[in-house]
Amino acid sequence: MIKHIFASAAAIAMLSTAAFAAGDAEKGEKVFKKCKACHKVGDDAKNGVGPILNGVVDRHAAAVEDFKYSTAMVAAGEDGLTWTHENIAEYLKKPRDFIPGNKMTFPGLRKEDDIENVIAYLETFPANEE
Repeated sequence: MIKHIFASAAAIAMLSTAAFAAGDAEKGEKVFKKCKACHKVGDDAKNGVGPILNGVVDRHAAAVEDFKYSTAMVAAGEDGLTWTHENIAEYLKKPRDFIPGNKMTFPGLRKEDDIENVIAYLETFPANEE
């Protein structure tokens, strides 16, 4: 019985690790160069073509003040979308498919490692405190 419980716990741990595989923030910084034309991070970040991404992980969608979001993104936020790790990953694959009608013209990232690394990089930037 104990062996079965341990085996089950080990299997759950392995699945959880796979689902939340930690990316490499340093590699993510390099991939984020593709995002920098529109999005900013860091202490001096300001909204640009896209909203600042400080604190984006686990933030409610369309929540950055003073940014004019598309109607589609506002609706997604009103419907309760939160930028969880999983939602960011799906969005970064094909933004227009994840939220049809959003303004982001970026076609998406093809490599899972790039997506995980960008998310790890974004996690290093907490929300700005006012």
